[in-house]
Amino acid sequence: MVENGRVLLAQRKKDAQLALKWEFPGGKIEPGETPEDCLARELKEELNMDVAVLDLFTAVAHSYGTRNILLLAYFCRRLGGVPMLRQCNDFSWVEIADIMKYDLAEADLPIAIKLQGEKKNHA
Repeated sequence: MVENGRVLLAQRKKDAQLALKWEFPGGKIEPGETPEDCLARELKEELNMDVAVLDLFTAVAHSYGTRNILLLAYFCRRLGGVPMLRQCNDFSWVEIADIMKYDLAEADLPIAIKLQGEKKNHA
């Protein structure tokens, strides 16, 4: 989610896998759920935010050793809700140029790099 030139990052809890790593908010798809519905649900559950899921930005396949994941990154527009910590340790609205200052989960790095490249191309 990008608002006013800043992107929303969430920090994983200290007792979670990839403890305290920063990531683009989201989660696992439940049976019968679309990726867009999953993202809207996860943002509500994790951060109390109602969103409209817009265009797919990019897809990233990543392997964490024995676990392979596919991240689908979408642009979203906030419809309502004040961000609050529900299922994460922290969150931050980050200038796109500053994303790499955060300790990102490995799978999120390609998304951050692409976001920074897009910003440079539109500057």
